[in-house]
Amino acid sequence: MIGKVLQSRYQIVESLGAGVFGQTYTAIDIEYPENPKYVVKQLKTHNCQASYLETLRLHFLTETETLKRLGSHPQIPELIACFEEHERLYLVQEFVEGHDLTAELPINQLWGCLWTESEVVEFLEDVLHILEFVHSQGVIHCDIKPENLIRRCVDGKLVLIDFGSIQSVKFSLDTELPIDWIPVTSLGYIPPEQFIGQTRPNSDIYALGMIAIQALTGLEPLQFKVDPQTNQIIWRLPDTPVSDYLAAILSQMIRYDFQERFQSAGEVLRILKQMRRETQLSEVLPIQNYEPSQLVRTSDETQKNLTTDQLAPLMTGMKIGLAANSLLMGFGVYSLLNNSPAYSENETLYKATENYQAGDLQGAIALAKSIPSYSNVYPEVQATIEVWQKQWLQAAEQYLLAEQALNEGRWSDVFKTANLVPDILYWQSKTQLLVQKARVNLESQSQSLLAKAYAKAEARDFSSALEYLRQIPQESSAGAIVQRKLTEYNHKRQIRAAYFLQNAYKKAAFGDFDSAVKFLRQIPKNTKVYAQAQAKLQEYTQKQRWQTRTQELAFDVDSPKKNTTKLINSHFDYQLQEVNIR
Repeated sequence: MIGKVLQSRYQIVESLGAGVFGQTYTAIDIEYPENPKYVVKQLKTHNCQASYLETLRLHFLTETETLKRLGSHPQIPELIACFEEHERLYLVQEFVEGHDLTAELPINQLWGCLWTESEVVEFLEDVLHILEFVHSQGVIHCDIKPENLIRRCVDGKLVLIDFGSIQSVKFSLDTELPIDWIPVTSLGYIPPEQFIGQTRPNSDIYALGMIAIQALTGLEPLQFKVDPQTNQIIWRLPDTPVSDYLAAILSQMIRYDFQERFQSAGEVLRILKQMRRETQLSEVLPIQNYEPSQLVRTSDETQKNLTTDQLAPLMTGMKIGLAANSLLMGFGVYSLLNNSPAYSENETLYKATENYQAGDLQGAIALAKSIPSYSNVYPEVQATIEVWQKQWLQAAEQYLLAEQALNEGRWSDVFKTANLVPDILYWQSKTQLLVQKARVNLESQSQSLLAKAYAKAEARDFSSALEYLRQIPQESSAGAIVQRKLTEYNHKRQIRAAYFLQNAYKKAAFGDFDSAVKFLRQIPKNTKVYAQAQAKLQEYTQKQRWQTRTQELAFDVDSPKKNTTKLINSHFDYQLQEVNIR
């Protein structure tokens, strides 16, 4: 392939490696004097039967549409072109100048190049924003690993590459992933469910968590031990430089059971944002003149295993207010410090904050106002009271909106409104009860719609099946199945539409315009052949009317009219020869 020119413009200059689904090259565009560089991916299509190759082409076109949408994100390579040449399928994508993340990760703990906690948080936030966009497009990357994250030279941003968008051509997401098809560099980052065909968006979150842990520890994923009882990865050792807060987040990102993991990239981003806020707040704590033994710490065994039960104070509120629980932990730590009068005003403010989180707004304000105006923390107190009042009003309004949505059966609106409730443990706990009720109803509704979609698909009415699937809320646990089935049924609808068009051509070729018109009318909108079908429908309908009129004249018993019929018939046959009905 080196030196070969594709489409008379893309000259292959270097091989970047081969994968399960094809070969990747760098190429230059010889049409331009500056010879811009691109990445060219050649999809494997050899040893394919003709019928399967046609299906492959249809799938390829659909997948490239997805890549075009993804390429609109500034941290995903843009799709430049896609084409077929000599029965080979090709993708041309933007070339990202830079180095992959493996160059930045610590190879071994002894090398002394472990990432700091702030560097890990910054990395997570950068990639999670990309994944949030990717998942919003109904796409799961399925191969998040250091080699697929490029540090771009021009701005230092991370770019996510190699979506393996043609992966589902060989096998769907319903199919188990053969171990011998997995690149060695992907092992350790792929979560358990991906091997049994149950891939979902938080499979990408698992892989990202493993990279972050590798950055913190200097160990590669396959080097960690696994708890034989729980199948959880034991990654945190006593000397691992990480806070309990971030450790809890990372551990939940890599839970063995995907149902126990964070369910979305947005959810992890919210928790990380809250962690930053709580870290900044904790910096104002007057921690000095105390012995290290006075601090509340987890045991060595807890640090090793980091299970949910062992970090209950940290993990319990992860979904409905992790930050609030972390704040309460701060009170516990502070209470173990010396209680000299110098700290009483700070202690009063934190006790007021505790009351506020517990739901006693008036008591919290009264306690905060007891701090005298000459105190150093008095300006902070006034600002805090103003924030409390504003957030409390906002939380109450959002709760009432969520309650109204629940009563009116708008389950998705309950989830959306709940996400807008400020970080007040009292209101988040109340709202969570509404969310739980809405989830039960939403799941029941989703299962009903899914059953209807399956029934329509079984009857080959893929348009109706797609309509039912689109009615299933994104918050449903069936979200991954819905995305998979949307893709599957859309492909089948495209194939069926092409089948109807081909049959219409065949019927018209033998003059059976009635049957041809019936086939054309079955071709749904939003299919690739719809416009072509409409043009043929107009043509065949006109010929159908001519044919009907001719037949009526043929049965006329009047001899002079019979002669006229023959004349008209002769003229009509001549017209049919003139028209290219194919």
